[in-house]
Amino acid sequence: MQATADVPKKESSWTGWKGQAIDLLYWRNVKQSGAVFSSVLLLLFSLTQFSVVSVGAYLALAALSATISFRIYKSVLQAVQKTDEGHPFKSYLEMEIALSQDQISKYADKILLYTNTCMRELRRLFLVQDLVDSLKFAVLMWLLTYVGALFNGLTLLILAVVSMFTMPVVYEKHQAQIDQYVGLIRTQVNSVVGK
Repeated sequence: MQATADVPKKESSWTGWKGQAIDLLYWRNVKQSGAVFSSVLLLLFSLTQFSVVSVGAYLALAALSATISFRIYKSVLQAVQKTDEGHPFKSYLEMEIALSQDQISKYADKILLYTNTCMRELRRLFLVQDLVDSLKFAVLMWLLTYVGALFNGLTLLILAVVSMFTMPVVYEKHQAQIDQYVGLIRTQVNSVVGK
């Protein structure tokens, strides 16, 4: 008898893929979060040593080797046991993976909206519609030149992934202390700005 069969499955407090991403970053399922975190870090570290083409080719070869080996194993097992189970990936081969016209239209509309918004904002900043906003943008670009001198894009991506998987958990565990220190910093900044 399995005691776990009677226990209802705990549902995520968030719905959809956003909820799944939140659960992943907050390590609600340690095995799943660990697998995703280590896989992404391994991929990024591989990209620091090899080209994107090489990493993609090696990943494709590894996946293909695994599926071919499994297919051969199942074929031999069927021959030895004299069973007729069929192709081991039959259910996956029969799955519909095509995008519908509605889905493509929805994603294209979102991309178009973001692209147009970004282009309008960049035009506004570069053509100095608002002097203060353009100066803020200039300071941000100047700071990014120093960041670019210290780190390359891949290093920043690795740091972002590590931060995404560690900061939410650290904040959740030490929220009171962090909020207290942030409040102190905020009052100090406000007092300096107010003078």
